[in-house]
Amino acid sequence: MPALCRDCLTPFETGRRCPACGRPRVLSHPELYDLAIAHMDCDAFYASVEKRDNPELRDKPVIIGGGKRGVVSTACYIARIKGVRSAMPMFQALKLCPEAVVVKGRMDVYAAVSRQIRAMMEDLTPAIEPLSLDEAFLDLSGTARLHGKPPAVLLAGLVRRMKTDLGITGSIGLSHNKFLAKIASDLDKPQGFAVIGRAETADFLADKPVRLIWGIGDAGQQALDKAGIRTFGDLRRWDREALTARFGSMGTRLWHLARGEDQRRVTRDRGAKSISNETTFSDDISDPDLLDGHLWRMAEKVADRAKAKSLAGRVVTLKLKKRDFTTVTRRHALPDPTQMADRIYRCARGLMDQLPAGTEYRLIGVGLSEIVPADLADREGNLLDPGEARRLGAERAADRIRAKFGEDAILKGRALR
Repeated sequence: MPALCRDCLTPFETGRRCPACGRPRVLSHPELYDLAIAHMDCDAFYASVEKRDNPELRDKPVIIGGGKRGVVSTACYIARIKGVRSAMPMFQALKLCPEAVVVKGRMDVYAAVSRQIRAMMEDLTPAIEPLSLDEAFLDLSGTARLHGKPPAVLLAGLVRRMKTDLGITGSIGLSHNKFLAKIASDLDKPQGFAVIGRAETADFLADKPVRLIWGIGDAGQQALDKAGIRTFGDLRRWDREALTARFGSMGTRLWHLARGEDQRRVTRDRGAKSISNETTFSDDISDPDLLDGHLWRMAEKVADRAKAKSLAGRVVTLKLKKRDFTTVTRRHALPDPTQMADRIYRCARGLMDQLPAGTEYRLIGVGLSEIVPADLADREGNLLDPGEARRLGAERAADRIRAKFGEDAILKGRALR
């Protein structure tokens, strides 16, 4: 059976230890060198970067987040042992792990490390589909001839290089399609490398919960429970017509996934569907001036992200969460797409003005959707607002100043509220 040492990358026949270096980190699988679709997922990425940059945190439970009213962005594996999970309210996480060190996220640093990892992937294949800063699909079909090594060896080399050069660990899932590669990358975390071959797909999936399927949330799980479908084995007993009749177009997808079939290609440019930013307050806020200041900062961050990616959007979304956790969402379509903070803010402020005054909110967010390239943005002037052209010109001038002298070189007064 083909085998690979994950430490020195020596290929050999099955054995408990590498014949070259003697180490036990050996990967064996009958189809090891025949598979080319992979999913790489960094291990507790944000927390790993913080531990790398601050060695004092190395043996401590670390939670990335902020404020008693915030939520957990991610947690290191020490904190996860105590039950801390991503998206968990911070107060609940600290009850489970009171000794945890809470670190405010540094997105600019994480993005920089992500770009370094992406460059390493680019050395292997151009067929990369990022899912977030810390995970991506890779299609290494045909790369063996170019590199003189099969995909499994290249992937083991990738995570070894990430650890050696960047101090970041990752886990690999290798299979014959994206659906199974994604599942495989979670099987052996952290620093894992799992393989799901074609021959074993049906047996592997049989007793697994259908919750593994992307997009099966609580409502989807309840619908499947009502149909008596809890595992892939249960799902496989339904014929395609019956699934389609009960679940619509999703039924056809379920039928294929039940058999481990996924025809989606690894697509390099997936395209952003929306750009958004939100914040949770330490204390509930009803003061309109304070809410206005937060609204401007959210709009400015969304605009900055759109400009950085050379994108724009036509629909502005305002999101507010009340003290009882009720979410209020309002949307408005602009006459033409924009990437300018002034236009995003004014639209969002108009949406907020339509809501009852005096309401206490615990969260505010602003989003931009119906994304298009930036060259389609801000072409039409606003005849009802003759001052808009002047404000947009000032914003572009401010962008040039920040680009030259730093983000804090110029601020709007409302941003200080």
